[in-house]
Amino acid sequence: MSSAKSMVLTEFNAPLEKQEYPLPEPAKGQLLVKIAAAGVCGSDAHMWRGKDPRTPLPVILGHEGVGWVAGIKDDKESVEGQIIREGDLILWHRGISCDRCYYCKIIKEPALCSNRLVYGINRGCKEPPHLRGGYSSHILLDESTSVFRLPPHIDPAVVVGATCSGSTAAHAFDLFSPRIGDTVLVQGPGPLGLFSIAFAAACGAAQIVAIGGTADRLELCRGFGADITLNRNELSAAERREKIMELTDGLGVDYAVEAAGSKEAVKEGISLVRPGGTYLSVGFGEPAGALELEIFEDLVRKNLHLQGVWVSDVRHTYMALQLIRGKMDTFAKMITHRLPLERATEGMELMEKKEAVKVVLTPE
Repeated sequence: MSSAKSMVLTEFNAPLEKQEYPLPEPAKGQLLVKIAAAGVCGSDAHMWRGKDPRTPLPVILGHEGVGWVAGIKDDKESVEGQIIREGDLILWHRGISCDRCYYCKIIKEPALCSNRLVYGINRGCKEPPHLRGGYSSHILLDESTSVFRLPPHIDPAVVVGATCSGSTAAHAFDLFSPRIGDTVLVQGPGPLGLFSIAFAAACGAAQIVAIGGTADRLELCRGFGADITLNRNELSAAERREKIMELTDGLGVDYAVEAAGSKEAVKEGISLVRPGGTYLSVGFGEPAGALELEIFEDLVRKNLHLQGVWVSDVRHTYMALQLIRGKMDTFAKMITHRLPLERATEGMELMEKKEAVKVVLTPE
């Protein structure tokens, strides 16, 4: 193959266009990768709709990817020190931090990097080498990209979520972890919520409660480790609160994760956390407007640990990948749709309408 086939966003709210680009010759440190699986993230649909101010046009979307090394000029190592060779199956961290700004060098939070580049999000395809997103047969990875070498027998579609929803959830649990015996609440039964449930179980939570609005997804939450599920379309907010207070002897949960991208969820979730507890907001990937809180009652009087979580670092992709590899059969159930590359627009529609838990594009 002398050219790469890509699905390109050229106009917001319009179907992606199939285009071909010449396959570049990788320079020193770069990797040309033949994509095996590209995850369709809910944030891809937001970019498609023009809701993410970072999105350039034209752009090849797709920031979750796994593939085979198709071209390499010289030696390159994985983050674990393994030599990468042509034909290896790899997963890559979606973001590239500059390693020179205040956030990278001084406070050691590269997720906040002022110059952060992200495949399939803020890297357009107008100029060569074009191949900067996952909705394509190939992608060219920069020298500074962090890569993980995978076993050749692993299912690429199952591990692809480690690079975004898994990594972001890992960031939350890296900032604040529940203690053994805690009651944990997870709001939102999508990929972020499922990863959060799995991390809570791995941390030793005694009870995990999931709130969502779809019976099938809530049943999936149980498979990932949720002990109790509450359907917000069947129980009122007052009834949900009553259930949680019954479970916690009137205290409230110790630890809660918002993975729904909903202001209403944040308001409710904070009210369900006990005094001295922790609340993490993970689910917002785009501007969503203001939320009114009672500062004294909701925050100060409760001595609440309130934490926002923005994207992730390489460490968190590693954490998510390890979590998945220990529960491959469980995480395989998250993949509800596998589509060919040409149906990428349909994949975003399925995610937008919440008719899919996780869509993965398979170019071959």
